[in-house]
Amino acid sequence: MSQELAEIREFLQRIVENVGRVIVGKREAVELALLAMLCGGHILVEDVPGVGKTSLASALSRSVRCSFRRIQFTPDIMPSDITGFSLYNQKTGDFEYRQGLIFSSLILADEINRASPKTQASLLEAMEENQVTVDGNTYKMAKPFMVIATQNPADFVGTYPLPEAQMDRFLMRISIGYPDAAEERNILRRFKEEDPEIQPVARAEEITALQLAVRKVHVDDSLYDYIVKIIAGTRNHPEVTLGVSPRGSLALFHTAQARALYMGRDYVTPDDIKPLTEPVLAHRLVLRPEAKLRRVTAADVLDGILGSVPVPLGKQGV
Repeated sequence: MSQELAEIREFLQRIVENVGRVIVGKREAVELALLAMLCGGHILVEDVPGVGKTSLASALSRSVRCSFRRIQFTPDIMPSDITGFSLYNQKTGDFEYRQGLIFSSLILADEINRASPKTQASLLEAMEENQVTVDGNTYKMAKPFMVIATQNPADFVGTYPLPEAQMDRFLMRISIGYPDAAEERNILRRFKEEDPEIQPVARAEEITALQLAVRKVHVDDSLYDYIVKIIAGTRNHPEVTLGVSPRGSLALFHTAQARALYMGRDYVTPDDIKPLTEPVLAHRLVLRPEAKLRRVTAADVLDGILGSVPVPLGKQGV
């Protein structure tokens, strides 16, 4: 490992450990969120209330010293609340643009499935192109820009399920989960007197620079084929009606690059790809109704595909 790669690894682990002061015992979820940020992607956190979804987004933004905004999605929130709107100024006789809530580096879209489909759709352009268009004018987002959306999988009253096009915009879907007994005991001790204070350990410009470095991580030709075969397996699987799109294959490719950099390497290995298939691909699959009746999950399908695709052998570096 070169000195530069070692320094990058130490830098990224410092962010993870800093967030871990608040998100106790959930290092994997924190690492996935950081990988998504390094890819310039967005994540959907699907979990029950009270496990730290809001705390994860807030702690990540404070660790990286970037602007943070929480948007509580409700049925009455309008698309213009998100993207902004033009307001007529009687003094000047011109229309002036007023920014919407989306203009922040890190957005927590809390309970996104409680907003109407029209409001959900207002996020699509910002999440895909890092910009919004209002009245024919385009406005760029901050850098880095990341949406962390949450939804409660156990509560379906008054919710609007996210359509496939919206789900496909999320780089990953993750779950934080309940802590085990030791972790929960640690939480009680750590939060006994006051909440831990999070101090910045990185700057937004440093994350932006690393986003460019991620794209330069080497990927061997054999791993291009490996990813293509995994994606093809989702499209031809008998239990699946809608397989992974090219956007999904790019997501797996880039998150593998980010993981390699996080591990202190300038090249990708199969071990970077395999653990990312479920968080990156599972939410993009639409299973057949009969598969759901048999309680077959997207994770089961992906496990089977990984078991059937030969793993490339040999050193993947250059």
